[in-house]
Amino acid sequence: MALKKPNDMLATFSMASLTDVIFLLLVFFMVTSTYVFPTAIEVNLPEGVEQTPEKPTTRVYIDAEGAYFVSVADAEPAPVAKDSLTSVLTSLQGNDSIAGIAVYADTEVAYGKVVEVLNLGAANSLKMVLATRPGDSAPSTETPNTNETK
Repeated sequence: MALKKPNDMLATFSMASLTDVIFLLLVFFMVTSTYVFPTAIEVNLPEGVEQTPEKPTTRVYIDAEGAYFVSVADAEPAPVAKDSLTSVLTSLQGNDSIAGIAVYADTEVAYGKVVEVLNLGAANSLKMVLATRPGDSAPSTETPNTNETK
């Protein structure tokens, strides 16, 4: 008497479950990527031609509304009152007089506020650098064309 095996192996492979897993992973990464927020203050920097190779770790941000924020290294910028800005910067710098402080001021900020922050640094012997974004070209040194009659 010949006995047959009850189970025959199929030579096909079903991709349906693998497709479901890939779809779920795609949805997961799309949803989680919308929750990534930058840790910097939104500041529209003015253009500048000259760039310094030095990258200060301490940063002072002045946003378009004139609010001050201070950040050390890659930490979240913390709001600081103008009256306590000097004490915060001097305590952060400590004895490291070589390291600089970068000032990131929005283009909408009045020029006087930027100069006030730079003067605070100069009065306390802090090295301050004004941050700009790279410009397209150097400023023109040509004299303006004037039409004079003789």
